[in-house]
Amino acid sequence: MLEILKYILPSLVVLLATCVVLVVQMRAETARQLAALKREQANVVTPVRLRGYERLALLLDRTVPETMLLNMNLPEMNCLQLQTALLTQIRQEYDHNAAQQIYVSNELWNLVRASKESLLHLVNVCAQNFKQEDPALKFAETLIKTYNYTPDTPTELAMKRLKQEVRELF
Repeated sequence: MLEILKYILPSLVVLLATCVVLVVQMRAETARQLAALKREQANVVTPVRLRGYERLALLLDRTVPETMLLNMNLPEMNCLQLQTALLTQIRQEYDHNAAQQIYVSNELWNLVRASKESLLHLVNVCAQNFKQEDPALKFAETLIKTYNYTPDTPTELAMKRLKQEVRELF
């Protein structure tokens, strides 16, 4: 019996050591494969996320009052027409880019949403100072002055956060 133990005990120790080495190697290989998969996913996802950030930057830029007003035929419009056109454009830009929220942080998306709400509110508040049939040029001038009077507009805050997140990607 003692003779058998002399052979079995070293064999069990060797078997146990082999199992430990194999488990360690398998874990290391799994970790390497996981890291390679993450790198591959990053190579696919990063460009898509960047396009999402670009689209949000365009959204924020396109909804600045000066930019929106450049595309409108102000001399032929009255205040009500301009108000309606601005509100429609802001909502359409936002709705068209709503899917981009899956690529950005909740904080940034909340800032983009706050920017939209702030612009809608600004347009409505400025419109209250005019009669519906007043010339749109007066309304546009008031809108631009009021928007530019604010030191850090919600749009600027959202754009700053967007740029910060893009820098964090690299």
